[in-house]
Amino acid sequence: MASRSFRSGSAVAVAAALLTVGCAAAGDADPPASAPAGAVADSTESDSQTSDAQISDASGADPAAPRQRFRYPTAPMAPAGDEENAVEAVEAIAMIRQFIPTGTLDLASVDALGATGDLRHAWYLSDLLRFFRGDDGQRIVDAFEQLSSVSIADDPQSATSPWLSVTNHLIAWDTPAYPGYQADKGALFTQVEPDWEPFFSDEDANIDWRLLSWGGVFIDDRELGDPDNCPGGCIPSLDDPATTDAAGGDWYPDDRIVFGLVEGDEALAFPKNIAEIHEMFNFTLGDRRFGLPYCTLCGSAQAYYTDNSGADEQPILRTSGLLIRSNKVMYDLVTESVFDTFTGDAVSGPLQDAGISLEEATLVRSTWGEWKQAHPDTQIIAEDGGIGRSYDLDPLAGRDDDGPIFPIGDADARLDVQELIVGVITDDGTPIAFPSNQASAIIADGGEVELGGVRLEVVGDGLRAVDAASGEDIAAHEAFWFAWSQFHPDTELFAP
Repeated sequence: MASRSFRSGSAVAVAAALLTVGCAAAGDADPPASAPAGAVADSTESDSQTSDAQISDASGADPAAPRQRFRYPTAPMAPAGDEENAVEAVEAIAMIRQFIPTGTLDLASVDALGATGDLRHAWYLSDLLRFFRGDDGQRIVDAFEQLSSVSIADDPQSATSPWLSVTNHLIAWDTPAYPGYQADKGALFTQVEPDWEPFFSDEDANIDWRLLSWGGVFIDDRELGDPDNCPGGCIPSLDDPATTDAAGGDWYPDDRIVFGLVEGDEALAFPKNIAEIHEMFNFTLGDRRFGLPYCTLCGSAQAYYTDNSGADEQPILRTSGLLIRSNKVMYDLVTESVFDTFTGDAVSGPLQDAGISLEEATLVRSTWGEWKQAHPDTQIIAEDGGIGRSYDLDPLAGRDDDGPIFPIGDADARLDVQELIVGVITDDGTPIAFPSNQASAIIADGGEVELGGVRLEVVGDGLRAVDAASGEDIAAHEAFWFAWSQFHPDTELFAP
């Protein structure tokens, strides 16, 4: 594998300049933060989480009532995505791009973009708003409101994050992007992180660039096994972590959550507090090689086999620092190919060209006490991760209790956005979901939970999916409802 260089000091300086423009304005809110405190230096990215007590509470058979969410106004008219850009819009964006490397915003060109009447260019305004705040940010909002004829003041989120409100409006409206948007967005984002360039330069990438946002941290491009943090801050993968037996895991309280994996005769538990810091593991279990991403924002831990993908060289999974609708974007360190974290499909780079898709294994969310009782020979990640560091038991400290902190647009109202579900894709491609607490309560009362030929069973005090006819395991994982349903909008939802 070719050696890789970290971002330049000048790029870090430009990113800092972009994020500090206008921050002295009174009442100016910081952008959403996504990394847990202490995970990386000066970072702002991470994923959403409820407390362990809430996750393991299976009292009551009915899911929680969905919390009330803002109803976005009717979508304004916009040209089709392939319609040619107006000359005025092209010139305005070119001027904005010219000044971005200096960390300054050409406000006259922002105003000109708002006057074009082409709502598609609001996506570029949204991207600018991710980095520019204060008076500059207000000018961007004014341009958006001129383009859309919609005031964001009615949206409660606009008071704390105009960027979140503007972007949620555009996602909810499914506003098309304009020709050349990928290149314009890439020119902006690679000022923050030059190592994202291979993602944006792939013209054939199967990525909806409208939905891509910065999570607030840089790319993790450390070599496999590097125990150090990234210069400038990233969410660092923990590779081949040290483990202990269950007795050696007595440091971890029995009522705290682990993500449990079984391969052959071996079982391994990943403490949630360590997963919240690293969000990615590359490791061997039962003579198989795995990558395990954990998206704190969408409450989803998944395990993928990386030794049977068909790739010429075994993928090494890393966190990019980017998000798509509040879901982490992971990539392969070897080929710089982006993977869809939720599906395991390669969506850019050489691995997309080769049609690579990672096979998913079943991962169970359980309390540590119940997991080790069900698997007495289990291993657990060592208290210091094998790298000599300490981990708070609750590093996120309820950061995301009020709902998604990154843009998702509208949400499927059948369940609350942060209702945990067990999601499964059946053999015929049908997505189905089971509300986790409801399913656990039904099984505890002696009932059966089955839909579409899939049955849930209890492991520890977590859930696994099996084929209802054969009893064989089916790949499944838990996630917040908003995350699962936005990737699988046609999901069949279990109801007793």
